[in-house]
Amino acid sequence: MRSLSVRGIRIDRLVNTPAVILREEDNSRRQFEIYIGAPEAASIKTALDGESTPRPLTHDLFVLALERLNVTVSRVVITQVKEGTYYADIVLVPESGDEVIVSARPSDAIAIALRASCPIFATDELVDQVGEVPSEDEPTTASEILDEFRDFIENISPEDFDK
Repeated sequence: MRSLSVRGIRIDRLVNTPAVILREEDNSRRQFEIYIGAPEAASIKTALDGESTPRPLTHDLFVLALERLNVTVSRVVITQVKEGTYYADIVLVPESGDEVIVSARPSDAIAIALRASCPIFATDELVDQVGEVPSEDEPTTASEILDEFRDFIENISPEDFDK
């Protein structure tokens, strides 16, 4: 397995869709992106920025409920991609110590991992399949990625969700 970091959220201008950018922590530092929905992008961005909300968002609520049940979010693993759809597992550890694996959308798994401060991994096969060394013309700084996301949020309309 390869350890990943969440590099940020960007907007693919061709399809006007947010994508989460994941980069391997070691070796060639390849990266890949997964298209996600706008609400999930906002949730991940909120966690990346360390912002708090007056009331818990769905991902916050999930982590809080697990904590109350004495269940730890051990790790998240992005497992595969089939026909353009990515799959992930959330690995939970209850008090009994026996791991429980829950299948999840990667966007939800990442949002939960950020809130639970647990590591994010991808299988070696997945990184070998989709990972690429970033090109020179891609946004490289957090502020460039943030500017793209702000532009997306400022220009999104309710009609965009009717598609």
